Amino acid sequence: MVPTEMDYINIISNASMMVKFVLLLLLFFSVMSWAIIIIKIRYIRKAFRESDIFIDYFWKSRDLAGAFTKAKQLGGSPVARIFRIGYAELRKLNPSGKPGEEPAAEKGAPSLRQGFSGSDNVKRALRRAINTEMTRITQMVPFLATTGNTTPFIGLFGTVWGIMNSFHGIGQRGSASLAVVAPGISEALVATAAGLAVAIPAVIAFNHFMQKIRVIETELHSFSADFLNILDRDILR
Repeated sequence: MVPTEMDYINIISNASMMVKFVLLLLLFFSVMSWAIIIIKIRYIRKAFRESDIFIDYFWKSRDLAGAFTKAKQLGGSPVARIFRIGYAELRKLNPSGKPGEEPAAEKGAPSLRQGFSGSDNVKRALRRAINTEMTRITQMVPFLATTGNTTPFIGLFGTVWGIMNSFHGIGQRGSASLAVVAPGISEALVATAAGLAVAIPAVIAFNHFMQKIRVIETELHSFSADFLNILDRDILR
């Protein structure tokens, strides 16, 4: 096992400068990809866990003020964050924090019209909040797609360069023996393998994260619709 590892080290150390540059570039993509994968795994797990806690509390308590306090404690939940924004917009309409309560000086039809306008304001605030959350959740994920799409071609470039060196060696020595072509072919195979080794985990992680992000997006839209339905019923009452 040790001689094989030493052979790989020798192949890389004896490679041309261009192939070394290709391998260094692939190493950069690999380090960045794995850093993003670790960060996103932790972020999405926390988002799912805290969102489940908040939604469970919200439907059990049905107390908006209490849910707002709980939402402030769950900073990793996208659902809790959009609720905080929607509740803050609701408080601008009605400082008491009770959607069904009308100010004494504005009872009757004018207050009802104000309620419908306020519902639209909350809806717009929730829509903006969802867009903000989706931007936050998808940050850095496109880099994984870029890595999966580009690194095989970067490795292929190293492959082509290694083959070019092999043909150059044949031309200089006038011989097509294995000893002449093997070093260049080895460089080419190492670059190809490195490109695939970087691309495969990035593509798998990208598809996994996008599936999770779609679930979160659906959850955000569902909670937003449910929250607006509660407000509309209280306003109409």
